[in-house]
Amino acid sequence: MPDSLVQAVIREIEPLRDSDSIATATKQVIDADLPGLPVIDEKGKFAGIYGEREFMGAFFPGYVGTLTSARMVSRNMDESIDRRLGCREEAISEYMTTDHVLVEDDYSDTHVAELFLHHRVLIIPIATKGRVHAVVTRNDFFRQMAARVIDDIEDVGA
Repeated sequence: MPDSLVQAVIREIEPLRDSDSIATATKQVIDADLPGLPVIDEKGKFAGIYGEREFMGAFFPGYVGTLTSARMVSRNMDESIDRRLGCREEAISEYMTTDHVLVEDDYSDTHVAELFLHHRVLIIPIATKGRVHAVVTRNDFFRQMAARVIDDIEDVGA
């Protein structure tokens, strides 16, 4: 068993480019089977995250995120999508989350846990000398940590 929780669940990825279209980037996120992927700029530096939330943000008007309830909005999903279908070709740079949540290869499990707790992100990109090459998901980190805790509890009770 790896000493590090992250080492046990790290996923090597190919980052998105901030100039990628929403259609291209969304397909890559789906193909990666992740909630999002890191985005790099034209110099190869980390620029942000694009994923499920950012995709929805591209298709719904900005005010939807500020509503307490969207119950009074009667349009069905198809109408909302049809109105914004043209955004498929827009660059993800307009929609990506730009919080600088990133760890270098010298991360610790505690540092990663702290980032998940304080930033409420679903993935944390991992970089070597500023070049993003992998991610760890909150779900994978949680499952790995829970498995160790549960195994320890079961071992103590035996």
